Amino acid sequence: MTHHIAPSDGVVNCALYDRSGQRHDIALTQISEALAADDGGFVWVGLYEPDAAILDTLQAEFGLHELAIEDAHKAHQRPKIEAYGHNLFIAVHTAQRINDTVRFGETQIFVGPRFLVTVRHGASLSYAPVRKRLEQDPALLAQGPSVALHGVLDFVVDHYRPIVADYAEVLDALEQDVLAESYRRSTMQRLYRLRKDLTRMRLAVLPMLDILAQLLRTPVLEIPDGIKPYFRDIQDHAAREADTIDVLREMAAAAMNTNLALVTVTQGEIVKKLAGWAGLLAAPTLIASWYGMNFEHMPELHHPYAYPLLTAFVLLFCIGLYRYLRRIHWL
Repeated sequence: MTHHIAPSDGVVNCALYDRSGQRHDIALTQISEALAADDGGFVWVGLYEPDAAILDTLQAEFGLHELAIEDAHKAHQRPKIEAYGHNLFIAVHTAQRINDTVRFGETQIFVGPRFLVTVRHGASLSYAPVRKRLEQDPALLAQGPSVALHGVLDFVVDHYRPIVADYAEVLDALEQDVLAESYRRSTMQRLYRLRKDLTRMRLAVLPMLDILAQLLRTPVLEIPDGIKPYFRDIQDHAAREADTIDVLREMAAAAMNTNLALVTVTQGEIVKKLAGWAGLLAAPTLIASWYGMNFEHMPELHHPYAYPLLTAFVLLFCIGLYRYLRRIHWL
């Protein structure tokens, strides 16, 4: 039985996987009937920004809790895992690079003993590649929805990795700009945006560790012993990305502080040079001002060599002061 669904409905996929792991496409309204006909299979539904009517249908078919349905409809949830009877509600944040900009989205997941529902919002890649890969191994799908849940979470965490790697490359380039001789305001602006993006990325990755830890302990979803090591592998990958993000955030903060320190040092050098040149100009100005007072008994006023000697004295004094300032690196 095949059911063709328009993309505008928000339903990407709806299929029953029987006890042998084979796929059978069904309609949302046929879910309870299909599960009753095959008591060993499970249903996997994929949605993208569905409307309230679709979520109401799923609530009726699976008996989902109204609070979880409300969270899935409104989105903008913090990453979390909550148990509602025999079902779990999981909210995770996703990340996707679009036009050289990292966009964040959400995926809400309903999982029970015989179903898995993924609800995507915002920047979130389709889980079709995960479904296609698992369908190539029906024996694996025959183990139940925990296998599909692993595939979805693994897909989300795997797409954190290239984004974090891109952040590391951006930071390396910015560190070179920080140490450049000329100050550029854009460098500080880019460092600020990078640290802001890393903070948002951290808020997406770090809660995944707690979600996976609770998944491995919860009695609500019976994860086969053979699948548990794969969930722990996801946990290790998420922990590695979280550690990398923390290091990058600290390095970005250090780069910002270094940039500010270098600007302060550069300003100090400029002030020293200005003070040095001011000192060089002050000496001849002071001496010349004495002879501009129009007093009759000024020293050496009537001596024939007074002006040349005074000029020579001023030049020698300025040369000596200049050499001294050069020696103490003020000029």
